[in-house]
Amino acid sequence: MRSPLALGLAAGVALDALFGDPRRGHPVAAFGRAATALESRDYRDSRGRGATHTAVCVAAVAVPAALIQHRTRHRPLFQFIATATAAWAVTGARSLRHEAQRAWVSLSADDLPAARRVLPSLCGRDPESLDAKGIARAVIESVAENTSDAVIAPLFWGAVAGLPGLAGYRAINTLDAMIGHHSPRYEHFGWAAARLDDAANWIPARLTALLTVACAAVDRGSAADAPAAPGARAWRTMRRDGAHHPSPNAGRCEAAFAGALGIRLGGTNVYAGVTEARPELGDGRLPGAADIPRATTLSRNVTLAATLGAALIAIMKGAVCAGR
Repeated sequence: MRSPLALGLAAGVALDALFGDPRRGHPVAAFGRAATALESRDYRDSRGRGATHTAVCVAAVAVPAALIQHRTRHRPLFQFIATATAAWAVTGARSLRHEAQRAWVSLSADDLPAARRVLPSLCGRDPESLDAKGIARAVIESVAENTSDAVIAPLFWGAVAGLPGLAGYRAINTLDAMIGHHSPRYEHFGWAAARLDDAANWIPARLTALLTVACAAVDRGSAADAPAAPGARAWRTMRRDGAHHPSPNAGRCEAAFAGALGIRLGGTNVYAGVTEARPELGDGRLPGAADIPRATTLSRNVTLAATLGAALIAIMKGAVCAGR
């Protein structure tokens, strides 16, 4: 087996596409429970204590993953199996598309209450105040951001750092979702987790945006009602609007999707009763339910391109290491 890392990453994406997330005993869920149990014992309202908590949680999965990688370095079949299993566990492309499709089905049937019930599985904003267009926008923004967080980022770190990259990234991203948000409890304790997640996603988010531009340029029908070519529009919107988002990473992905699809994202969001005014991304029309399948198709194409890219990185990395 010439490149077990490259083949393992591709196999993990294929397993996710075929079977989705494991239904029982999901390792990410187990990590979340363990992190919550640890937080109940070591929580203090301080950045230092939060940084220690974050470091311990990440090390608890990255170190064993590094040991497994070391033990299988001369056993390519076992390294392939370990990589494929880890990549399957930490990527979530199928689940992302499935939840987006559920929202689309509900919106297409004019069942707004059902669409509102789906939304918490995709993002944290309050669904009750949203109309159909607001839900469609929330779904598409979540698809754009999570294409990076749930697919491209783990593949990138897996290609660069192998098993520790896959496990370590998912631990960082999960901790950010758990404690890395603004609230009285986590404003200080979750600071390190949030900043570490920003750093871990800096490159993947920009890769996601660039792959979105490339896929839009190939699929000229992705924004047939837009006055400009989808690829050029995606590039221009990403460059012009991507940095306006409060997140240093999510804005690039959302702006690229907005341009590729010829729609306008951003606006007013409500989280736990707190209203946030987000800048508009793109200058197209407001999205509707029909744009959700277009967004998931774009996400699927970006995933395929990223899988090929990650495999090539892993192959080149293996060639360099073999030549030393």
